[in-house]
Parts: sequence; structure tokens; C-alpha cells
Amino acid sequence: MSGFNVDKLKNNRKNSFEKLNGQLEQMVSKGYSNPDENKYWKLTTDSAGNGMAIIRFLPEIEGEDVPFVRMFNHGFQGPTGLWYIENCLSTINQDDPVNEFNNRLWNSTTDDNSDERRQARKQKRKLQYISNIYVVKDPANPDNEGKVFLYKYGKKIFDKLNDLMNPQFEDEQPVNPFDLWEGANFRLKARKVDGYPNYDKSEFDEPAPLFSDDDMIVTKLANAYSLQEIIEPKNFKSYKELKAKLHKVLGISEASSNHQSHAEDDDVDDEIDMSKLGKTADAPSIKEESQPMASSSDDDEDDLAFFKSLAGN
Repeated sequence: MSGFNVDKLKNNRKNSFEKLNGQLEQMVSKGYSNPDENKYWKLTTDSAGNGMAIIRFLPEIEGEDVPFVRMFNHGFQGPTGLWYIENCLSTINQDDPVNEFNNRLWNSTTDDNSDERRQARKQKRKLQYISNIYVVKDPANPDNEGKVFLYKYGKKIFDKLNDLMNPQFEDEQPVNPFDLWEGANFRLKARKVDGYPNYDKSEFDEPAPLFSDDDMIVTKLANAYSLQEIIEPKNFKSYKELKAKLHKVLGISEASSNHQSHAEDDDVDDEIDMSKLGKTADAPSIKEESQPMASSSDDDEDDLAFFKSLAGN
């Protein structure tokens, strides 16, 4: 675990803000499973799907450049009844077997309502962001208050962060929500809309220091986590392991996946009859979008948790 250098944070706020905006711009122009779940905070909701808490997004720790990382993952059930719930290698800019298989499904037809494209949508990668947060208020779990956690969130919340940093109107001043002095607390509000979690009511407070004195930063935030460690290659399964898991989940026989002996690098998926795949019985329904395969839903962090609960992972 690492802490913060107060003097560096104060002196480098402008540079950090510009660096963060540069990262956002690159992302616009062009998700992690940890055995120690106590590191991660999640909003508790009631039986109706409603919940509220106040959190503060924290800046990057010393030695890291931005206060968030992106994590792509896949969570779906195959026609075998087995589940595929794995981190996607595209997170670390490597080829991923599910992405490749989905692209073949997508490009095998021009019919947007075909079984192939429906399956590709169901198997698409999900996007999550991960940041350090400080829990200011958690009515459902008061013991969490005053502590630092990792927090996984989706595009909806990330867009709110981006909007605060890049306001659309001239009378609004840009605010860095990750700044400890001039940032703002975030009122996270969840409700269920059409059966899905919705965060539209979430909003930022007026900018204000998180603590009244700088000494509190050292004592309270010394336990912030390294974000870059989360996306180190060692935390991902190999391409070969993921491909074997995918074939097992989809019911692709060992014979068909190894029809060419001694050809480890051959593109064997091209030989699979895709029209016989994707007929999954009793799979959970998820919202479909007629968009390219790189798209992701607003609340993917909730989708993945749901899939894990069904799979018993």
C-alpha cells in the first residue's frame, strides 16, 4: 500500500489535471477480480434497488499518473450451461480469444437480428473503471465511513466525472473531482429503472477540501491502493488458457479445436460452424445494443456482479 506526498500533490495539481484530461481525450478518440474483496467498496441497496452514499474520489498515489484504471472483462453463459467470467486481455493491449471470436460472429452475417450477432452482443466485453475512494457517508454500512477502498464503476459514473472536469457551459468552471482541496464529494444515488440499476440522480457537491488540515491526508489516506498493480499482466490468464475456457463454455470439442495437429498458432476458430452456437437455454436476458462490439453498457459493474452470483463464482 502507498500514501500521498502532500507537497507534491499541492504543487502538481495543475499538471495532474492536464495529464488526466489528456488521458480522457485519448480514450474518447480511440475492468478486475481480486480475491480480497474487502478492498472493494460497493453501494448497498434495499429491496427496491434504492441506495445512497457520499464518497470522494482520490488522486493518484505517488509514482502513478492517473487516478483510475480501465478494466475490460467478459461475463456470459454458454450453451453448455457453463459460465465464462474472465478478465479481458484487451485491458493490457493484448489479443483476446473472446474478442476475436465475437468479431468472427459479427462479421459472418449482415443481419443485425441474426443468432450470430445476438450471441456476439451477449458475449461482448464489459467496461469497468477502478479508483481509490474515501467513504464520507455510508448509511447502510456506517463502519465503512472514514476508510479508503477501491471502487469499481461503469460508464455512467465515469461520464459524470468527465462532465465535471469538462463542463459544457461557459458559466461553469472545470473541477477536478480527484483533487483533495478543490474537488467535490460525490453523492452516489442508485435506483432501479426498468429492472436495471440507474445512477442518473447521482451528483457532485460544491467543491470543498476533503479535510480541514493536511495532516489528515497522511493519517487517513495512507492506505490507498496502487491501481497499476491491478492491471499487471500477472493478474490475467494467458491467451491459451482463456481460449481453452471459451471452447469449453461454448461446447467446442477438442477435436474441432485441434483439427490441425501440431499447429498451435493456426486460427482454428475459422473452421467452427458458428450457426450452431449461441442457442443458450435459460441464459439471463441483458439489454442489447445495435452498436459495434467495442461498446459497453452504463452499468457493467452491476452486470458482472450479477453474472458472478449466478455462476457461483
